[in-house]
Formats: sequence, structure tokens, C-alpha cells
Amino acid sequence: MNAAEAFEKTYKKQPQFTAFTPYRICPIGAHSDHQLGKITGFAIDKGIHIAYGPKENGVIEIKSLQFDKRAQWHVAATPSTKQDDWADHLRGATIALDRRYPLRRGLCAVIDGELPIGGLSSSAAVIITFLSALCTMNGISLSASELITISQEAENKYVGVSCGKLDQSCEMYCKKNHLLYMDLQDDSYELIPQHPDMKPYKIAIFFSGLERSLAGSAFNMRVDECRSAAYALKAYAGMEYGKFGETNLRDVPYEVYLEHKDKLPENWRKRAEHWYTEFFRVQQGAEAWRRGDIEEFGRLSFESGKSSIYNWETGSPELKALYEIMTRTEGIYGGRFSGAGFKGCCMALINPEFEDSIVENVTREYLKAFPHLEGKYSVHICESADGVNEVTK
Repeated sequence: MNAAEAFEKTYKKQPQFTAFTPYRICPIGAHSDHQLGKITGFAIDKGIHIAYGPKENGVIEIKSLQFDKRAQWHVAATPSTKQDDWADHLRGATIALDRRYPLRRGLCAVIDGELPIGGLSSSAAVIITFLSALCTMNGISLSASELITISQEAENKYVGVSCGKLDQSCEMYCKKNHLLYMDLQDDSYELIPQHPDMKPYKIAIFFSGLERSLAGSAFNMRVDECRSAAYALKAYAGMEYGKFGETNLRDVPYEVYLEHKDKLPENWRKRAEHWYTEFFRVQQGAEAWRRGDIEEFGRLSFESGKSSIYNWETGSPELKALYEIMTRTEGIYGGRFSGAGFKGCCMALINPEFEDSIVENVTREYLKAFPHLEGKYSVHICESADGVNEVTK
């Protein structure tokens, strides 16, 4: 049952509107955006669907096909603190939107996600999808940059996740068969088209069978460790270092890091090492994509995944096993953990000629190591897709 069918079953009428936001992957550039680094990304042809209609009394009533509890609140009385359920992202989005554009109409809606939760930025996708519906109900037009800012604010200030703009930007700006290459220092971006001589590719998503809760993970600690490293490096170099919460590694020249890195606590040094090397990998990856060298692009994605394991120090045993299996599987150009990397999934760019053998070999090896996850583990073959781009009336 999809979102529109579930809406009709629940409300005994057809939805007036539907909307869709794609999931995203980040082949190179993970764990960089919150320090104003550079990223690469694709939107994929799977994502979040919403079917909805108006509620003139200002009540928001929303159901997810992935969760049991239906959520409800009023646009003028959204709980000011999170309720620790799946709808917190949407309450945060309501508050952030209402702060800029006072809301008067609510909605009744059903939301459906096409893939298991974890690693594909489903939280950002559900916020964007919900905001598009709430804007439609209230006659609000948002630019892409406004929507990204509001979505990030919902996660940062309400849910409590110190994310950057990577997820929302990919889901908004991406274009089918183009690589999003973005600099989070000034939000400038380029859509690099697939080279006409590039070998064909598809996107494989390998779900570990473990779902992820980002707010309860060590994600925020990693962000603070990066800020701590940046703060310390500035002090060692005699730089102005301002407020801790506004400090990031992009402010610290690589030469300063090289000169003073051995003075840092090991954890801080490793986080910084990942960030600086990932910055260079993104630049190299963008140029590889530009000239049609998908093998080099894939190799850099594998390197990114390795750095996430050893420098960012993330990855459950299951995800690490998936990553290692991918590195030795014929037909996989490259890949890494997708998302924060604590549970969730791995993504890979694959040669379509090897699709069947890749699915068979990765599945066999993974379930041999983790037989208890049979029935929970899954594989999904996707294509790149267009992002939302803009929410309009």
C-alpha cells in the first residue's frame, strides 16, 4: 500500500495533493559539511512520498507507514521540545517555518518511505517533503536555499543533531546523471554532467539490517571533536579563535594542521586527518568525474570509506564487513558507508554488467558472516535522479 492508497483508506477520500523527495548518497565528502568542507552527491530514484489534504482548523495530523503512532499537533501550538518519536523532525520543521511565515492551515497526511531507514538521509527527505506540503497548504513559496536552511534548523535546534547542509542540498539540487560538487563555505555548487565516454553505472544500496538513530549516536561527539581540534590548532598557531560553537576546520589552513597535529589528542587528530584528506579527495573526485574516469572516482570513494573507519572511527561490525566485501567484489567501482555510518547501509557505484553477480556475491558473504540478519538485510539497485529544486505554491 502506498501513501495515496493509505490516505484514501484512512480518510475515505482521495488526497488533494502528493509530493516526493528523493534520498541521497555521498560517494566522497562524508563527515565534512558541518566543518564547511566540500562534498559530492547524487539523489536517487527512491525516496519519501506524501499524500495530503487541508485541515482548515490548523491541526496537523500525520501518519507514517513505517511507524505505528499517528502524530498530531496545532500549527499555533507545536510542542516546544521534542516528543521523542518519529514526528519530531516535522514538529521542528513546523516551528522553523512558522517563525518565518506564520501558519494558519494544517493538513492531514500519510507519509511513506520506499527503503529501510538509515543512511540515505531519510530524515532530511521527510522534512523537505513535509515542508512542501505545509507550504502548499499555506500559499508559501520557498527558494531552494530557504528550504535547506529551514530543514537544517529543524534538525539542529529541535531534534538535536549537529548536521550540516549536505543532505538537504543533495536532495534539492541534484540532477540525474550529474554529480553535485558543492562547497559548504559559501554554498556554491556545480552539477558536473556524466562524461559521454564514461562507463555505465548504477547505484547499489546494501542495507545492513540494522536501523540507525542519529540523535542517539556518537555523531554529535564527532562534530565536537572536529571543533575542538580546530580551536586547539588556532590557539597553537596564534590565530583568532572566537566562539567555540562557530569554530570549524575550514578556518584552519592545512599547513597549520601539519605543523601542530602531533600536539592534538589522538581522537581530535584523527577527526581532523579525515576532514583534510576528505577535502582533497572531493576535489580529486570531482575532476575524475569530469573527465569520465569512474574507476578513479570509485577508488576515491573506497578511500573515503577507509578513512571513515580508521580516522573518523565509525562503522558497526556489520557495516565494516559490508565495506570489506564490496572492496573485493568484481564490478564495484567504489563505495562506502552511507550517512553517519553507525548502522544503516553502504552505497556502491557498480557496473550494470555485473549487477546480478554483485548482488549474489555480496549477499552470500554478508549473510554467511551475519546469518541472524537474513530477512532484515536487503539490496536495492537504483538510478541517479533529479532533486526537488524548489517548493512553489
